[in-house]
Amino acid sequence: MEKKTYLDLKREVWDTGTCSGCGACVAVCPADALSFTDGAAATSPVSTGYCKQATDSVPCGACYAACPRTSVQPADTLGPYLELTCAAAAFEIPHRQSGGAVTAILASALDEGLIDCVVTVTEDRFTLKPSSVIITSSGALVMQAGSRYSWWVPLLAALKEAVIEQKYKKIAVIGLPCAVQALARIRNGDNDLLVPYAGAIRLVIGLFCTESFDYSLLTEKLRRDYGTEPHEIRKMDVKGKLVISRYDGSTTNLSLKELESCIRPGCHHCTDLTATIADISAGSVGSPKGSTTLIVRTPTGRAFVDAAVRSGKLILSPGADTAAIEKLATEKIKKNSS
Repeated sequence: MEKKTYLDLKREVWDTGTCSGCGACVAVCPADALSFTDGAAATSPVSTGYCKQATDSVPCGACYAACPRTSVQPADTLGPYLELTCAAAAFEIPHRQSGGAVTAILASALDEGLIDCVVTVTEDRFTLKPSSVIITSSGALVMQAGSRYSWWVPLLAALKEAVIEQKYKKIAVIGLPCAVQALARIRNGDNDLLVPYAGAIRLVIGLFCTESFDYSLLTEKLRRDYGTEPHEIRKMDVKGKLVISRYDGSTTNLSLKELESCIRPGCHHCTDLTATIADISAGSVGSPKGSTTLIVRTPTGRAFVDAAVRSGKLILSPGADTAAIEKLATEKIKKNSS
Protein backbone atom coordinates (compact mmCIF):
# COMPACT_ATOMS: atom_id res chain seq x y z
CA MET A 1 0.00 0.00 0.00
CA GLU A 2 1.36 3.43 -0.93
CA LYS A 3 2.41 5.56 2.03
CA LYS A 4 0.54 8.78 2.68
CA THR A 5 2.40 12.06 2.12
CA TYR A 6 2.40 15.50 3.67
CA LEU A 7 -0.42 16.38 1.26
CA ASP A 8 -2.61 13.80 3.02
CA LEU A 9 -1.48 15.17 6.38
CA LYS A 10 -2.33 18.69 5.25
CA ARG A 11 -5.77 17.68 4.05
CA GLU A 12 -6.68 15.48 7.03
CA VAL A 13 -5.04 17.36 9.90
CA TRP A 14 -3.67 20.82 9.09
CA ASP A 15 -6.64 22.04 7.05
CA THR A 16 -9.17 20.67 9.54
CA GLY A 17 -7.65 22.54 12.49
CA THR A 18 -6.78 19.41 14.46
CA CYS A 19 -2.97 19.77 14.38
CA SER A 20 -1.56 19.55 17.91
CA GLY A 21 1.61 21.46 17.04
CA CYS A 22 3.80 18.77 18.60
CA GLY A 23 6.50 19.11 15.93
CA ALA A 24 6.89 15.39 15.22
CA CYS A 25 6.41 15.83 11.47
CA VAL A 26 9.07 18.55 11.43
CA ALA A 27 11.53 16.25 13.20
CA VAL A 28 11.12 13.18 11.02
CA CYS A 29 10.88 14.82 7.58
CA PRO A 30 14.08 13.64 5.81
CA ALA A 31 13.95 16.59 3.41
CA ASP A 32 13.75 19.27 6.14
CA ALA A 33 10.76 20.60 4.23
CA LEU A 34 8.43 21.25 7.18
CA SER A 35 8.64 23.98 9.81
CA PHE A 36 6.62 26.21 12.11
CA THR A 37 6.68 29.95 11.46
CA ASP A 38 8.53 31.57 14.34
CA GLY A 39 6.75 34.31 16.25
CA ALA A 40 3.35 33.72 14.67
CA ALA A 41 0.20 32.14 16.03
CA ALA A 42 0.85 29.09 13.85
CA THR A 43 -1.91 26.50 13.85
CA SER A 44 0.05 24.03 11.73
CA PRO A 45 3.42 23.65 9.96
CA VAL A 46 4.27 25.11 6.60
CA SER A 47 5.95 23.21 3.76
CA THR A 48 8.52 24.28 1.22
CA GLY A 49 6.42 22.36 -1.29
CA TYR A 50 9.02 19.65 -1.78
CA CYS A 51 8.24 16.08 -0.71
CA LYS A 52 10.41 13.05 -1.51
CA GLN A 53 7.35 10.96 -2.24
CA ALA A 54 4.98 13.46 -3.83
CA THR A 55 7.72 15.19 -5.84
CA ASP A 56 10.23 12.44 -6.66
CA SER A 57 8.16 9.27 -6.09
CA VAL A 58 10.60 8.10 -3.39
CA PRO A 59 8.69 6.22 -0.64
CA CYS A 60 8.56 8.21 2.59
CA GLY A 61 5.39 8.88 4.61
CA ALA A 62 7.36 9.64 7.80
CA CYS A 63 5.40 12.79 8.66
CA TYR A 64 2.03 11.07 8.39
CA ALA A 65 3.24 8.03 10.32
CA ALA A 66 4.43 10.18 13.24
CA CYS A 67 1.38 12.44 13.54
CA PRO A 68 -0.73 11.86 16.67
CA ARG A 69 -3.86 13.25 15.04
CA THR A 70 -4.13 10.64 12.30
CA SER A 71 -5.39 8.06 14.81
CA VAL A 72 -8.23 7.85 17.33
CA GLN A 73 -7.78 9.95 20.48
CA PRO A 74 -7.44 8.14 23.84
CA ALA A 75 -10.52 8.40 26.06
CA ASP A 76 -9.18 7.03 29.36
CA THR A 77 -8.97 9.13 32.51
CA LEU A 78 -6.00 7.51 34.27
CA GLY A 79 -4.96 4.90 31.73
CA PRO A 80 -2.97 1.76 32.61
CA TYR A 81 -0.36 2.10 35.36
CA LEU A 82 1.80 0.14 37.78
CA GLU A 83 1.85 2.71 40.57
CA LEU A 84 0.24 6.06 41.35
CA THR A 85 1.97 8.06 44.06
CA CYS A 86 2.93 11.48 45.36
CA ALA A 87 6.57 12.45 44.95
CA ALA A 88 8.99 15.30 45.57
CA ALA A 89 12.62 16.12 44.92
CA ALA A 90 14.86 15.53 47.93
CA PHE A 91 17.00 18.56 47.06
CA GLU A 92 16.39 22.24 46.39
CA ILE A 93 15.15 23.15 42.91
CA PRO A 94 14.77 26.94 42.70
CA HIS A 95 12.05 27.23 40.04
CA ARG A 96 10.27 23.92 40.36
CA GLN A 97 6.67 23.80 39.19
CA SER A 98 5.24 21.58 41.95
CA GLY A 99 7.26 18.91 43.73
CA GLY A 100 10.19 18.87 41.33
CA ALA A 101 9.82 15.11 40.93
CA VAL A 102 10.37 15.06 37.16
CA THR A 103 13.56 17.09 37.54
CA ALA A 104 14.75 14.73 40.28
CA ILE A 105 14.14 11.64 38.13
CA LEU A 106 15.96 13.09 35.14
CA ALA A 107 18.83 14.59 37.18
CA SER A 108 19.43 11.16 38.68
CA ALA A 109 19.31 9.55 35.23
CA LEU A 110 21.81 12.03 33.78
CA ASP A 111 24.21 11.68 36.71
CA GLU A 112 24.12 7.88 36.50
CA GLY A 113 24.46 7.74 32.70
CA LEU A 114 21.05 6.17 32.16
CA ILE A 115 20.32 8.90 29.62
CA ASP A 116 22.64 11.24 27.73
CA CYS A 117 20.21 14.10 27.12
CA VAL A 118 16.74 15.47 27.82
CA VAL A 119 14.55 17.05 25.16
CA THR A 120 12.31 19.54 26.95
CA VAL A 121 10.93 23.07 26.97
CA THR A 122 12.67 26.07 28.45
CA GLU A 123 11.74 29.73 28.56
CA ASP A 124 13.27 33.16 28.80
CA ARG A 125 12.82 34.08 32.47
CA PHE A 126 12.14 37.73 31.57
CA THR A 127 9.84 37.44 28.57
CA LEU A 128 8.55 33.90 29.34
CA LYS A 129 8.95 33.07 25.65
CA PRO A 130 9.26 29.29 25.31
CA SER A 131 11.58 27.20 23.16
CA SER A 132 12.59 23.57 22.86
CA VAL A 133 16.02 22.66 24.18
CA ILE A 134 18.40 19.72 24.57
CA ILE A 135 19.91 19.44 28.06
CA THR A 136 22.89 17.19 28.82
CA SER A 137 23.76 17.88 32.47
CA SER A 138 21.84 17.68 35.74
CA GLY A 139 23.06 21.15 36.72
CA ALA A 140 21.57 22.73 33.61
CA LEU A 141 18.40 20.71 34.09
CA VAL A 142 17.92 22.03 37.63
CA MET A 143 18.42 25.60 36.44
CA GLN A 144 15.77 25.11 33.73
CA ALA A 145 13.24 23.41 36.05
CA GLY A 146 9.81 24.92 36.34
CA SER A 147 9.49 25.85 32.68
CA ARG A 148 5.86 26.57 31.89
CA TYR A 149 4.18 23.91 29.82
CA SER A 150 1.18 26.24 29.59
CA TRP A 151 2.90 27.63 26.49
CA TRP A 152 2.79 25.91 23.13
CA VAL A 153 6.06 25.07 21.45
CA PRO A 154 6.73 22.42 18.74
CA LEU A 155 8.81 20.43 21.21
CA LEU A 156 9.56 17.39 19.09
CA ALA A 157 11.18 19.45 16.36
CA ALA A 158 14.29 19.36 18.60
CA LEU A 159 14.45 15.58 18.19
CA LYS A 160 16.07 15.97 14.78
CA GLU A 161 19.03 17.79 16.29
CA ALA A 162 19.28 15.31 19.17
CA VAL A 163 19.06 12.16 17.05
CA ILE A 164 20.40 13.06 13.60
CA GLU A 165 22.87 15.86 14.30
CA GLN A 166 24.11 15.17 17.84
CA LYS A 167 23.77 11.36 17.54
CA TYR A 168 22.44 10.88 21.06
CA LYS A 169 21.37 7.29 21.72
CA LYS A 170 19.72 7.51 25.17
CA ILE A 171 17.18 10.31 25.05
CA ALA A 172 14.50 11.25 27.56
CA VAL A 173 11.65 13.44 26.38
CA ILE A 174 9.28 15.48 28.55
CA GLY A 175 6.15 16.46 26.70
CA LEU A 176 2.43 17.10 26.74
CA PRO A 177 -0.01 14.29 25.86
CA CYS A 178 0.01 15.14 22.15
CA ALA A 179 3.81 14.80 22.02
CA VAL A 180 3.58 11.55 23.99
CA GLN A 181 1.12 10.17 21.44
CA ALA A 182 3.46 11.13 18.60
CA LEU A 183 6.40 9.46 20.36
CA ALA A 184 4.35 6.29 20.74
CA ARG A 185 3.67 6.27 17.00
CA ILE A 186 7.38 6.79 16.35
CA ARG A 187 8.43 4.05 18.78
CA ASN A 188 5.85 1.52 17.61
CA GLY A 189 5.51 2.38 13.92
CA ASP A 190 6.73 0.29 10.98
CA ASN A 191 8.05 3.16 8.84
CA ASP A 192 11.80 2.61 8.30
CA LEU A 193 12.52 6.34 8.49
CA LEU A 194 11.31 6.41 12.10
CA VAL A 195 13.72 3.68 13.25
CA PRO A 196 16.63 5.99 14.22
CA TYR A 197 14.28 8.02 16.41
CA ALA A 198 12.59 5.00 17.95
CA GLY A 199 15.92 3.43 18.85
CA ALA A 200 17.21 6.59 20.52
CA ILE A 201 14.21 7.36 22.75
CA ARG A 202 14.74 5.66 26.11
CA LEU A 203 12.23 7.41 28.37
CA VAL A 204 9.04 9.39 27.77
CA ILE A 205 7.57 11.51 30.56
CA GLY A 206 4.13 12.98 29.90
CA LEU A 207 2.75 16.01 31.69
CA PHE A 208 -0.89 16.48 32.64
CA CYS A 209 -2.47 19.02 30.29
CA THR A 210 -5.89 20.57 29.83
CA GLU A 211 -4.75 22.82 26.95
CA SER A 212 -1.83 25.04 25.94
CA PHE A 213 -1.71 28.70 25.00
CA ASP A 214 -0.18 30.61 22.14
CA TYR A 215 2.57 32.81 23.58
CA SER A 216 1.88 35.96 21.58
CA LEU A 217 -1.90 35.81 22.05
CA LEU A 218 -1.83 35.17 25.79
CA THR A 219 0.87 37.69 26.68
CA GLU A 220 -0.97 40.36 24.71
CA LYS A 221 -4.24 39.55 26.48
CA LEU A 222 -2.63 39.61 29.92
CA ARG A 223 -1.00 42.94 29.11
CA ARG A 224 -4.15 44.49 27.63
CA ASP A 225 -6.88 43.14 29.92
CA TYR A 226 -5.07 42.55 33.22
CA GLY A 227 -2.17 44.99 33.16
CA THR A 228 0.32 42.17 33.65
CA GLU A 229 3.71 42.05 31.93
CA PRO A 230 5.55 38.73 31.45
CA HIS A 231 8.42 39.78 33.74
CA GLU A 232 5.94 40.26 36.62
CA ILE A 233 4.81 36.62 36.49
CA ARG A 234 6.55 34.21 38.85
CA LYS A 235 4.57 31.12 37.92
CA MET A 236 1.60 29.93 35.87
CA ASP A 237 -0.31 26.71 36.32
CA VAL A 238 -3.40 25.23 34.68
CA LYS A 239 -5.75 23.30 36.96
CA GLY A 240 -9.08 23.66 35.19
CA LYS A 241 -8.29 27.39 35.23
CA LEU A 242 -5.17 29.48 34.68
CA VAL A 243 -3.53 30.47 37.96
CA ILE A 244 -1.10 33.38 37.62
CA SER A 245 1.23 34.04 40.57
CA ARG A 246 3.21 37.27 40.51
CA TYR A 247 6.48 38.19 42.18
CA ASP A 248 4.67 40.76 44.32
CA GLY A 249 2.66 37.97 45.95
CA SER A 250 -0.62 38.63 44.16
CA THR A 251 -2.53 35.89 42.34
CA THR A 252 -5.10 35.99 39.55
CA ASN A 253 -7.34 33.07 38.57
CA LEU A 254 -8.65 33.17 35.02
CA SER A 255 -11.30 30.83 33.68
CA LEU A 256 -10.41 28.97 30.53
CA LYS A 257 -13.57 30.31 28.93
CA GLU A 258 -12.26 33.88 29.07
CA LEU A 259 -8.97 32.68 27.58
CA GLU A 260 -10.61 30.75 24.76
CA SER A 261 -9.10 32.99 22.08
CA CYS A 262 -5.58 32.20 23.33
CA ILE A 263 -5.92 28.41 23.31
CA ARG A 264 -4.50 26.57 20.32
CA PRO A 265 -7.33 25.28 18.09
CA GLY A 266 -5.82 21.79 18.00
CA CYS A 267 -6.18 21.49 21.77
CA HIS A 268 -9.97 21.33 21.38
CA HIS A 269 -9.55 17.90 19.77
CA CYS A 270 -7.48 16.33 22.57
CA THR A 271 -9.12 14.05 25.14
CA ASP A 272 -5.97 12.94 26.97
CA LEU A 273 -5.31 14.76 30.26
CA THR A 274 -2.80 12.38 31.83
CA ALA A 275 -0.62 11.29 28.89
CA THR A 276 -1.89 7.74 29.19
CA ILE A 277 0.76 6.11 26.97
CA ALA A 278 3.89 7.65 28.52
CA ASP A 279 6.40 5.68 30.61
CA ILE A 280 5.72 8.09 33.48
CA SER A 281 3.02 10.75 33.74
CA ALA A 282 3.29 13.72 36.09
CA GLY A 283 1.21 16.68 37.23
CA SER A 284 0.22 18.72 40.23
CA VAL A 285 -3.42 17.61 40.28
CA GLY A 286 -4.06 14.96 42.95
CA SER A 287 -1.14 15.82 45.22
CA PRO A 288 -0.77 18.31 48.09
CA LYS A 289 1.11 21.57 47.56
CA GLY A 290 4.82 20.94 47.15
CA SER A 291 4.33 17.46 45.69
CA THR A 292 3.96 15.97 42.23
CA THR A 293 1.55 13.21 41.24
CA LEU A 294 3.48 10.45 39.47
CA ILE A 295 1.75 7.77 37.43
CA VAL A 296 4.32 5.07 36.74
CA ARG A 297 3.03 3.19 33.71
CA THR A 298 5.74 0.91 32.34
CA PRO A 299 8.64 -1.19 33.66
CA THR A 300 10.97 1.37 32.08
CA GLY A 301 9.28 4.16 34.01
CA ARG A 302 9.50 2.19 37.23
CA ALA A 303 13.21 1.55 36.73
CA PHE A 304 13.90 5.30 36.40
CA VAL A 305 11.82 6.13 39.48
CA ASP A 306 13.54 3.42 41.51
CA ALA A 307 16.95 4.69 40.41
CA ALA A 308 16.07 8.23 41.54
CA VAL A 309 14.90 6.94 44.93
CA ARG A 310 18.09 4.89 45.38
CA SER A 311 20.23 7.91 44.54
CA GLY A 312 18.52 9.92 47.25
CA LYS A 313 17.13 12.48 44.80
CA LEU A 314 13.45 11.47 44.94
CA ILE A 315 11.05 10.89 47.83
CA LEU A 316 7.79 9.00 47.35
CA SER A 317 4.76 9.29 49.62
CA PRO A 318 1.21 7.87 49.61
CA GLY A 319 -2.01 9.81 49.42
CA ALA A 320 -2.53 10.77 45.76
CA ASP A 321 -6.14 11.79 45.14
CA THR A 322 -7.13 9.74 42.12
CA ALA A 323 -10.70 11.08 42.23
CA ALA A 324 -9.45 14.63 41.61
CA ILE A 325 -7.45 13.49 38.59
CA GLU A 326 -10.32 11.45 37.19
CA LYS A 327 -12.73 14.37 37.63
CA LEU A 328 -10.56 16.75 35.62
CA ALA A 329 -9.79 14.08 33.01
CA THR A 330 -13.50 13.33 32.60
CA GLU A 331 -14.25 17.02 32.14
CA LYS A 332 -11.65 17.24 29.37
CA ILE A 333 -13.02 14.16 27.60
CA LYS A 334 -16.57 15.53 27.72
CA LYS A 335 -15.52 19.00 26.59
CA ASN A 336 -13.43 17.86 23.62
CA SER A 337 -15.49 14.88 22.50
CA SER A 338 -18.53 16.98 21.70
